[in-house]
Amino acid sequence: MPAMQKAALLILALASSATALPAPAAGAGHQATGTVYVIPIHGVIEKALVYVIRRGLNAAQAERASAIVFDMDTPGGRLDAAETILKLLHGVTVPTYTFVNPNAISAGAILAMATDHIYMAPGGKIGDAMPIMISLFGQIEDMPEALQEKSESYVAAMIRAAAQQKGHDPQLAEAMVRRDIEYKVGDEVISPAGRLLTLTSQDAARRVGPEQRPLLSEGTVTSLEELLERIGMSGSRLVEFKVTTAEQIARVIESLSILLLAGGLLGLYIEFKTPGFGLPGILGLTLLAVWFWGHHIAGLAGMEELVLFAFGLVLLVIEIVVLPGFGVVGVSGITLMVVALLMAMVGRYPGEPWYPRLAELLIPARSLGLALLLSFLGLWAAGRWLPQTPLFRHLVLATTADRAAGFRASEDTRHLVGRHGVAVTPLRPAGVAMVADRRLEVVTRGEFVDAGTEIVIAEAHGNRIIVERRNVS
Repeated sequence: MPAMQKAALLILALASSATALPAPAAGAGHQATGTVYVIPIHGVIEKALVYVIRRGLNAAQAERASAIVFDMDTPGGRLDAAETILKLLHGVTVPTYTFVNPNAISAGAILAMATDHIYMAPGGKIGDAMPIMISLFGQIEDMPEALQEKSESYVAAMIRAAAQQKGHDPQLAEAMVRRDIEYKVGDEVISPAGRLLTLTSQDAARRVGPEQRPLLSEGTVTSLEELLERIGMSGSRLVEFKVTTAEQIARVIESLSILLLAGGLLGLYIEFKTPGFGLPGILGLTLLAVWFWGHHIAGLAGMEELVLFAFGLVLLVIEIVVLPGFGVVGVSGITLMVVALLMAMVGRYPGEPWYPRLAELLIPARSLGLALLLSFLGLWAAGRWLPQTPLFRHLVLATTADRAAGFRASEDTRHLVGRHGVAVTPLRPAGVAMVADRRLEVVTRGEFVDAGTEIVIAEAHGNRIIVERRNVS
């Protein structure tokens, strides 16, 4: 298959994979009563939840919703997932509420502090946000003292900053992380030193200070409907988000992200280096399509990154197939492909510019570098061991074709030098000549020779026989 046709197949297959990427649903218009987005935070906080919250916040922002409510019942979870959600919340302009229904423990308490308003169900609890270390088998492990202090300091700063931004008491928030902090209001000790602060719904809703402000919770409500009534949004249209099957699959794809990316790049490289269009190209395109799809579901990659990658691939193919050498077009193509891959791994946060900051590119750059390293290792391993496998052994010439084995590349024609003959066909510059009763494929040094002209063999290198006009004196 010609190289240009192969390139067209590669580009068409990659671009057509975009049809498998689900397009974002169009947001519904405002109703008279407003729209409230309800995002459940139930169970352990982990990466799959980040996808749901990112999707919900983006949709609420796009629709200019009246409110976002986190319906929360969690024992906590991963700190990195909680930190990502905090970044998502930082740029949200829609009013945010947390309904502690009934528990917001550890990472849940941190997220609650990052919302504008907090309400709690009867008997609810919020607090106990001290970081702990979990083993691979789910068991709590003791942290070294230095690591414990470092972790507590970081988490304390995180929850304190969240509380300050949303008008909650930062000292109360820090008391949920550090057990050595005594928290009191006036002369009343709410939580003594040596104990982590955890508030019940009654504790959190008590009024303190001369202005009789709520300690943390603005009220105790029995249901989401009662909460909406309290905030003047009774009868609002509710949009509830849940973890979809696609988002669960995206979580698995993310865990295999580097392997999928490395395999896709390796497949494309092997396809361009081999004739025809076959298994390496199909596998490479499939792995890259799965990789882009997973990052699209996760809210990272959009159609822009896919189009940018395909356009870069087009430029690279043009450089390889059409243009001589390797220059600006090829470099531009590789640059666009790298940029597309990096952008597809960068988190997107509401209210922030579309372009990433340098710090946000460090982890994607590391992942891309590791994927390229794995691709090179895979290429080396394929070259070393793949030809030995039964599947590919029949494609490789195992016998040495040398003179000792009786093989020769072509006939030795050096003895024909100096022989005279006649051009049977026009030589323009190649053609057929008759020499010593033998028809030979010959070529001139560039001049055109008419049929019937006498010629002489000037050079002979196997099958390449060079002739000249014979000068007859």
